[in-house]
Amino acid sequence: MHTCYSPDCTTSLEATIDRCLKLGINCIAVTDHNTIAGGLEMQKSAPFTVIVGEEIKTSYGEIIGLFLAEEIPPGLSPKETVSRIKAQGGLVCIPHPFDRVRRSPLKLQMIDEILPQTDIIEAFNSRTTFLRDSVRAQALARAHGLAASAGSDAHTAYEIGHAYVEMPEFSGVDEFRQALVQGVIVGHRSVPWVHLASTLAKWRKRSAASKATSD
Repeated sequence: MHTCYSPDCTTSLEATIDRCLKLGINCIAVTDHNTIAGGLEMQKSAPFTVIVGEEIKTSYGEIIGLFLAEEIPPGLSPKETVSRIKAQGGLVCIPHPFDRVRRSPLKLQMIDEILPQTDIIEAFNSRTTFLRDSVRAQALARAHGLAASAGSDAHTAYEIGHAYVEMPEFSGVDEFRQALVQGVIVGHRSVPWVHLASTLAKWRKRSAASKATSD
């Protein structure tokens, strides 16, 4: 299964693990924004497979790196970001590439530039508002013979499991990529109000940081 967990989430790692166990999820990719700390922490305590990843904000939009051991800083060019993912033996995934509502998708000209080094296209994201944007992502994966993934993009425990891939068991990066190609995407779109939880979490985070500074 492939899903996402955000640093702006109001849910603890323990609650996330409990939710996965309740739903029978036996593998999760933790792709926090610009950090691998959450993935490393969950990997220590989760009784199932945890893929350490990072959703990296490049100078032209977001790229996901999977199977990472070292954090990749934000703000680099897409080409340099991909190079650093590959240097670790990681996999490159382009998340929600055609989502017209978000400001974060990788710019289209940059998608063309890094496609030769791309391993995965996120073909379904539960937080993508318009279904036809996901259909375009699926078509992109097919056109270039790339593996297709799905992500809950969960910022709350409730969202975990909204989208996932049913795929064969795997061991390591190469087997994961092969298993993902054989996978079947399952899931549904999240209701629009889930974005309010993210906004509230960001506000609380900024408020806490402002208070700490003033103190």
